[in-house]
Amino acid sequence: MSPRDDVWFHSGGLRLSGWLTHGRGAGRRPGLVFCPGFTGTKYAAFYAPYVERLSAAGYSVLLIDYRGWGDSEGERGAIFPLEQAEDVRSALSYLESRDDIDARRLGLFGVSFGGGHACYVASIDPRVRCTVAVSAVGDGRAWLRQMRREYEWNELLDRLAEERKRRAATGEATWADPTEEIMIATPERRTTTVKGSPPAGMVAGRTPLHCAQAIIDYRPVEAVAASGTRAVLWFALERDSVVPAEHAERMFAVAGEPKRLVRLPGERHYAAYLDHLEVIVREALAWYGAHLGAGDPGAATPRSD
Repeated sequence: MSPRDDVWFHSGGLRLSGWLTHGRGAGRRPGLVFCPGFTGTKYAAFYAPYVERLSAAGYSVLLIDYRGWGDSEGERGAIFPLEQAEDVRSALSYLESRDDIDARRLGLFGVSFGGGHACYVASIDPRVRCTVAVSAVGDGRAWLRQMRREYEWNELLDRLAEERKRRAATGEATWADPTEEIMIATPERRTTTVKGSPPAGMVAGRTPLHCAQAIIDYRPVEAVAASGTRAVLWFALERDSVVPAEHAERMFAVAGEPKRLVRLPGERHYAAYLDHLEVIVREALAWYGAHLGAGDPGAATPRSD
């Protein structure tokens, strides 16, 4: 196992928690920020094999808790995408500040909703030289719409409109179950064990309802298109029941070169992280090796796919 430290950094005036797993090898290592998915924390069990494999290959990996989640400070359960993206950028700044990290070789690894953050941050932050996004959400409105029938979607929009008026009049937020009322849980999510059993209190059971509006307004695909984001490797599950493959396909279509899209078979979103672990890790290491390098900075030779 690679050595791991509990670390703290600040973002938006809050103290955030992370686990920094040190890359094996001598000298200053390239650094990656690992971006958890929707309601995810650093305690999610299925992140661990990715972190271990990446660190064994020489990359120091900072797995973070977004504000309000895990051990981090902030409003418990809040899911505001732009604030979480700020947390990712603050994590990059923390890596920059360390003497054992090569600030010229920083990258991102994001999964699901966190994959959307990785793509968004890569589009606006020039420090990001290379990105890997697995089953990334590219359009928040499309994502929440796709998991609902027409009348359910209209009900959500009506509920958000009423909540806006009530919050403006009273200042009081309405709370919702993030995986049942904002995201709609699939049968797989309700039974999956890949997330493990996070410690009590590390995962919030309620989220401000108006976070749903912030998600609807969040479109990483537009940021990718506007900037021509480069050096992104996308993985898309062909029949993903949680994040349809079209999210990655849309971002890939508008991104600049070099870029790569790897399609994976199957439909089980959560099981795919372990079912396709070997493929994802192999492709990710090749991508990082091409654009970040794992040894001497001069050894990295970018490739075009």
